[in-house]
Amino acid sequence: MSMENKGVLIGSIIFVFASFALMIGLLVHESYKAKKQRELLASVKTEHRPVAAAAARDFSMYKTVLGDEGREMVQIPEGPFTMGSTEGDPDEAPEHQVYLKTFYIDKKEVTQAEYDRFLKMTKRQKPGFPVFEDDQSKILKPELPVIGVSWSDAEAFCRWAGKRLPTEAEWEKAGRGEGKRRYAWGDEFVPGHANVDGREDGFQYLAPPGALEAGRSPYGVYDMTGNVGEWVADSYDENYYKKTPYRDPQGPEEADLKVIRGGSWRETSHNARLSKRFAAKRWRTDSTIGIRCARDAEEPKRTPSRKTS
Repeated sequence: MSMENKGVLIGSIIFVFASFALMIGLLVHESYKAKKQRELLASVKTEHRPVAAAAARDFSMYKTVLGDEGREMVQIPEGPFTMGSTEGDPDEAPEHQVYLKTFYIDKKEVTQAEYDRFLKMTKRQKPGFPVFEDDQSKILKPELPVIGVSWSDAEAFCRWAGKRLPTEAEWEKAGRGEGKRRYAWGDEFVPGHANVDGREDGFQYLAPPGALEAGRSPYGVYDMTGNVGEWVADSYDENYYKKTPYRDPQGPEEADLKVIRGGSWRETSHNARLSKRFAAKRWRTDSTIGIRCARDAEEPKRTPSRKTS
């Protein structure tokens, strides 16, 4: 073999080994990068990270029943409570006493799966999807609260379920109890107790109803602060509190402007106060508005009562 051919052979061998070594080096490097990425992802707080466990509270003194559609409701006992606030917006004043008869309210917000069942049985059209800046699949899940519903949609669902929308006064008492608390659990906002704007509560967007145990109201009702705002039966009048009746107020005369309560996952903690009032046209649909129903105190005929946990 000539020296020239030997040089070519040796060069080829060196090239093959060098290529092999380079390939091994790249594989090792990519493996190292993947390992570091996994470690980084493991250290990042996820969208649905768990929040601190709540101290156990006993709600067994408040009776529950199942509505006609099988959803659990909590009994809110007859009596007075303090409605409104002197520390909020002008339409929250004056702070005043209201006396309500016994009623029931849904323990949790209506989910998308539950609303889809209503649509299937009534052959109603599915709500149009509201504007959302991220991947729609993040808020379109059966276990999440229904969104994109108008006041008329909410009223129709509750009527189908053998219920009705709660009055504004009923809604506030169910969340607040008989005192003047700002939030469902007390006067001070506590991260992890409600799903509001930000990720400190463990949820960037919607949370499954009932996910935040620490945020239950004095009667054991979930998500009265944050998650989705909820339509109530009342029309909106910014001056209604100045003339509201003491017993079982039903709101002002029927109007196109309706009331939404409870704040949402997009609101600040300040705007998720239990006395905060939002007004919207009855046809409005939004990724922050959902449903909770109520009913009068008459016992259901087909369903035995039981105690809440």
